[in-house]
Amino acid sequence: MTVWEQLTTRQLVRILSVLLAFLVGLYLLYRVRDVLLLVGIAVFLSVAFGPAIDVLARGPVPRAAAILAVYAALVAVIVGVGLLIVPPVIEQLDQLAGDLPGFLNDLRANATFREFDARYGIVQTLQEQASSLPSRLGDAAGTLQSVTVGAFNAIFELVTVLTIAFFLLLDRERIVALIFGLAGERRAPELRRVGGRIYRSTAGYVAGALTIAAINALVTFVTLTILGVPFAVPLSVLMFFFGLIPLVGATIGGAIILLVTLFTVSLTSTIVYLVVLLVYQQVENSVLQPFVYKRTVDVAPLVVIVAILGGTALLGVLGALVAIPVAAAVQILLREYGPEPLRLRPAPPSAPEDEQEPLPPQ
Repeated sequence: MTVWEQLTTRQLVRILSVLLAFLVGLYLLYRVRDVLLLVGIAVFLSVAFGPAIDVLARGPVPRAAAILAVYAALVAVIVGVGLLIVPPVIEQLDQLAGDLPGFLNDLRANATFREFDARYGIVQTLQEQASSLPSRLGDAAGTLQSVTVGAFNAIFELVTVLTIAFFLLLDRERIVALIFGLAGERRAPELRRVGGRIYRSTAGYVAGALTIAAINALVTFVTLTILGVPFAVPLSVLMFFFGLIPLVGATIGGAIILLVTLFTVSLTSTIVYLVVLLVYQQVENSVLQPFVYKRTVDVAPLVVIVAILGGTALLGVLGALVAIPVAAAVQILLREYGPEPLRLRPAPPSAPEDEQEPLPPQ
């Protein structure tokens, strides 16, 4: 007789009910996945902003005012970055538009270009594209409408995340007390210890990432200023934000600055900046990152790479930004609650023979 034949009708109904409830739960989680993502981002931001808000709230400043002060500083940084980057870009576009007719005339006077034009009809193609431009304005308007709607959705989601993070930061003690209360008095100390480790690990990673990105931006600014590269400040700010992306961010930012240096200064300056970039990346990978992250995020390099690839595949750049602290949190949970081979706890040192407890008398 098989196991299924031994089940009573009540047991079978109970098993099917549990399976159905599990499937319904998965379906509900799938339907609210966007909401869960916003809540997860808000939790991460609340942990990232927590240390700064705790410092401000130690004095006479109310906690709500401290949170608003941090938010105001964040908005000021975003506006400042926009003021630093957008005007130079507009200026360069205006300059490009002014230089374009002369550039085209130089091309037409070039014998090589005339040969390519005779073979491939480049000028005729450009004229046809220009003549069909009015008919494409409708498509451009539709694209602009989609971009506008997407921008409003992004702003709404940002406000939602900041609002959730505000209340998480404001009522943090009560939320933590509620969670520990649900866990019971016996589990509360253990949860407080594990939660504290995850909080310190995440906050330490955020502080370390900001510190390393700031050092990267400072080195970039000094180098570009010495080389006479235009727009050293906005390029350094751009490098700061690229430096927050693990593994590839600094490389992408450096490649952009290399192109700017090549087209605005000279090949020699580009080579000098390339040498400085390579030397700095070696110093960052060998000295700065181990020094900053060793005591906060002790994660193996292979785990870091896998976490970043997985986070990027799931959430894009946002997933890459949060991949390392999430991997560190998972590692802490595995060490505490995982199977014995995954806990990786060092064995307690054995006592010397002369200090061992004597055997009980027989």
